[in-house]
Amino acid sequence: MDGKARCFGNGPGKEFYAAYHDEEWGIPVHDDRHLFEMLILEGAQAGLSWETVLRKREGYRAAFHGFDPARVAAMTDAELEQVLATGNIVRNRLKVWSARRNAAAFRELQRQHGSFDAWLWAFVDGQPIVNRPKGFGDVPAATPLSDAISKALKKAGMNFVGSTIVYAYMQAVGLVNDHVRTCWKAPA
Repeated sequence: MDGKARCFGNGPGKEFYAAYHDEEWGIPVHDDRHLFEMLILEGAQAGLSWETVLRKREGYRAAFHGFDPARVAAMTDAELEQVLATGNIVRNRLKVWSARRNAAAFRELQRQHGSFDAWLWAFVDGQPIVNRPKGFGDVPAATPLSDAISKALKKAGMNFVGSTIVYAYMQAVGLVNDHVRTCWKAPA
């Protein structure tokens, strides 16, 4: 590897994980399709390692039409069954079927607020929360804010959006920056 200190992703065979850490994690995302992608992937991660889901990311992209919320919301039962049977994804029926439900709720939030981005980033007044934890053990699994966003997503009709999943989502899309102080990506 390159010798850079990271929060995660160091070690042999972890290059893809290091790339995710360096190029995505904690970086603000404002593209609705990318926000939807990360929402589906974080939900798929429930009970599994994030590394497992990242390794299957391309399979998810193929199965869910490049994470186009309109196309995912319109998927038929037969298409969802086909994803379960052949997709290079985590083959969990509840998670796969929740993608369609979550896509419909996502689209409704887009309709109501102009974009999902506008709705989501309003929770942090458009500015990422920068925590600067000393070590990864100091990073919370959930917060009152992730509780509030989770509650709002559930009210909108989404599944697999508990507070812990939502906090990981907040990190993934840059609503919160939890790079530890010793990480080369830590904010000054």
